[in-house]
Amino acid sequence: MGAASSNSRSRQSTQITIKDKTLSGLGNLGAEAEKIFRLLSTGTVFFYQFLSHVVSNNGDCKTINKYLTTILVRVCGSSCLFSSFTDSYVGDDGKTHYGVVTSKGIWPSADSKNVNLLSYKLQFGDFVHAFFALLVFAVLVLLDQNTVGCFYPSSESFEKTLLIVLPPIVGAVSSVVFTFFPNDRHGIGYPSSTESSQDSKTVKLLSTP
Repeated sequence: MGAASSNSRSRQSTQITIKDKTLSGLGNLGAEAEKIFRLLSTGTVFFYQFLSHVVSNNGDCKTINKYLTTILVRVCGSSCLFSSFTDSYVGDDGKTHYGVVTSKGIWPSADSKNVNLLSYKLQFGDFVHAFFALLVFAVLVLLDQNTVGCFYPSSESFEKTLLIVLPPIVGAVSSVVFTFFPNDRHGIGYPSSTESSQDSKTVKLLSTP
């Protein structure tokens, strides 16, 4: 019993650590910036963060670097958009299943008698969340000096202005919008519903001697 509890605690700790490290790896962007970036898929943020400095040659771009950076931004932007229309549920087999939300429910959907799959159907709020996911990703790109320097070399003062102005504005607008359109999806690249419900429990477990 004790071994099972220890393994569960270790697994949950690893999930939180990976997410936190991915977000903290964005650099010293401040608490407000990190907060709004949590609206994005962790996998997308990690993928962009890992490759942006490589494909942009650390901001010193040649023609090929500009093409590669453009492709990276478009792929990650599309990923943010797509992830906003996905969700997950725990089936009768006890496993987490992912799918795309449609007007008729979630697709593809395995046979599950204990889950009302029609409740996962597409809603207007999903389009709102998708728009803001793209907006937040655009902020992430604008705050990435390697990507911005690749296309529009700018002064250090301009970069500092973006860092100060953009996160609070986008964060404030997002907070208001998400008040009217709360997001309860747990799609691809986001923690599943079971993981999210266990986050607070994990923190308590980790603090217990």
